[in-house]
Amino acid sequence: MVDLLTGTIRTATPILLAALGGLICERAGIFNIALEGLMLFGAFFGIFGVYLLGNPWLGVGMAILITTLLAFLFAVLIVRFHSDPTITALGVNMLAEGITTFSMKFVFGDQGSIHAAQVVGLPKVRIPLLEDIPGIGPVLSGYTPMVYISWILVAVCAFLLYRTSVGVNLRMVGENPKAAATAGIPVTRYQVIAITVSGVFCALAGAHLSMGYVTMFTENMTAGRGFIAYTAVVFGKADPLMVLLASLIFGAAETFSYRAQQFGNIPSSIVMMMPYVITIIALLVRRADTKKRRRPACRAA
Repeated sequence: MVDLLTGTIRTATPILLAALGGLICERAGIFNIALEGLMLFGAFFGIFGVYLLGNPWLGVGMAILITTLLAFLFAVLIVRFHSDPTITALGVNMLAEGITTFSMKFVFGDQGSIHAAQVVGLPKVRIPLLEDIPGIGPVLSGYTPMVYISWILVAVCAFLLYRTSVGVNLRMVGENPKAAATAGIPVTRYQVIAITVSGVFCALAGAHLSMGYVTMFTENMTAGRGFIAYTAVVFGKADPLMVLLASLIFGAAETFSYRAQQFGNIPSSIVMMMPYVITIIALLVRRADTKKRRRPACRAA
């Protein structure tokens, strides 16, 4: 049971970090499914930074820098030049997959994966006293800093959205941009900043995936986690705590799929598709809930 819980927290972390970025975009009225490509950039350039600079935190810094630049470019295209968000996001995802695959082959001479002796992962944090508590200690201690950063960011996002004027303005931009502009709120600026900040979150998610979850990079490493992250945003109704819960559910599904592979009588294809089945079910539930809330009340005769 402890292994299942710790595995759930580890696998939920990249989904949660990317989902928080998607949440900010959603609150700003931006449909952002480029989370997949941004995560992939973060995963690759995190490992590349460690390979060049020899320090995992410098690798995280490089991942944030490159991924944020890509997110800013995405923001300019859809906010300033009014390109279609869906098509542009798919272009970002394809660009990320192409660049990372080409760079991996060009720099490392390897088409499949990057793993070298000088590539080191993020350190694990041992919390004194807490780790000695039976049952609780192993579940809450011993993760990389990205896990604890993701929990802190959930609280920060909740405080920002509901307790500050910036959060009120951001929600107004997403709900009614014309009214926000009339009230003097710079709609374009808020949307560009929201997308750019999502790049930072996705960089952290990708860095955790390649430097905390494992210590290597493989081609198309995100494997749909960016889309699952956006599903967590939808399923969690763009609320930080609900998004955390949704991310844990998807993390548990992924962890259980890995555990189920130990049973030889279950086909691997069925096991591997379990997280995506959970994703589809979550979207269907969310869609049904939305229709129910939008259904007009019956008037008395």
